[in-house]
Amino acid sequence: MITTEQAERVRGWFAGRLPAEWQSAAAEVTVDREEITVLLSIPDVELDSPTEAALAEARAGRASGFREDTREQRMEIAREAQHRFERKVSWGVALGEHRELWTHVAAPVMTRLRQPQRLVLDTLVDAGVARSRSDALAWCVRLVGQHEGDWLAELRQAMDTVADVRAKGPAA
Repeated sequence: MITTEQAERVRGWFAGRLPAEWQSAAAEVTVDREEITVLLSIPDVELDSPTEAALAEARAGRASGFREDTREQRMEIAREAQHRFERKVSWGVALGEHRELWTHVAAPVMTRLRQPQRLVLDTLVDAGVARSRSDALAWCVRLVGQHEGDWLAELRQAMDTVADVRAKGPAA
């Protein structure tokens, strides 16, 4: 488990290391066991009376240009962070309502499921919602994350409190 203190150290490092001109707001830095994801907020595009399609394309173009223009410097920052925190670094941008991740880790997760749970996954595959059981399981996890975000945040906070209490206890 990643403690709040560990995540704050990573966020602090990126806050000090990222160039100010890359951000119209503080970067969103998410940390887990394998990966650090840095989502940069860049200035939105301004168009005179844009259609939804034109705005979407303009944002995609700005994101693509930013990706290319900052590639070498982002790679150098990622190398430093990977050495310091022993995790892969993934990047993305947010501008307006457009969010785009360019690179991210797809970590394999092994699980054992009983037949009723396998049938749920197989139904999603058979219905064309997912290409495989693995995709179906990822779909289910995303759905829970979207609909139970407050509960998960409360659970993480409780785990942080337990970690703090453990740290204050007697040394083994």
